[in-house]
Amino acid sequence: MSDTEKPILIILHQEASSSGRIGVRLKEMGFPLDIRKPRFGDELPKNMSRHSGAVIFGGPMSANDPDDYVKREIDWMEVPLKEDSPLLGVCLGAQMLVKHLGGEVEAHSAKMVEVGYYPIEPTNGGRNLFTWPSHVYQWHREGFDLPRGAELLATGQIYENQAFSYGANAYGLQFHPEVNLAMMHRWTVKGAARFQLEGAQNRSQHFSGRSHYDQPLKNWLHEFLDFWLSGKNTASK
Repeated sequence: MSDTEKPILIILHQEASSSGRIGVRLKEMGFPLDIRKPRFGDELPKNMSRHSGAVIFGGPMSANDPDDYVKREIDWMEVPLKEDSPLLGVCLGAQMLVKHLGGEVEAHSAKMVEVGYYPIEPTNGGRNLFTWPSHVYQWHREGFDLPRGAELLATGQIYENQAFSYGANAYGLQFHPEVNLAMMHRWTVKGAARFQLEGAQNRSQHFSGRSHYDQPLKNWLHEFLDFWLSGKNTASK
């Protein structure tokens, strides 16, 4: 079985969750998707021999929650990390990775959130890897510190740590490059209460931001996924 015949493990956290543009792009690249929801009883593999990589997505819960499935997911990350298999954490998934690596996840000191489009800036290390968008789509009220051994790839004005790598094949993203138009409509309706939080943008700003910033973010996502699954990041090996 070639790598492109092995599925990517997709870990979701709500009944109606979607892998969005990440899932679409992975299928375009030739990877089937193995979608699992540990929150609802799905088991996670004991090794990565039947998978080409794993993506852990976001959700309204916290990486600090005491629920058994949250702890199981955080502990499970040892499987792809030990095998040096491609691992990507998006928002909550990135925060779970930080927790696994011994870092801290917490709310902003001034209770600020990022809900909408916000600017990011690549570090020198990040700039050498990809062409980054100027703004990314966010939907979170907690952030994380940089775990020991991780490399910071992009920073933000409100939450400093926006993207990092760990080893050769593990990455964490605070932002949501997977969000397509349908997902944005759904999130901004079902999650409208978030617009009242400090620092959040209103619904019209989300769609205005999308018209300005979505295409560069989509372009970055394609470049990132190609890079992530190509094994080109050999600097840490």
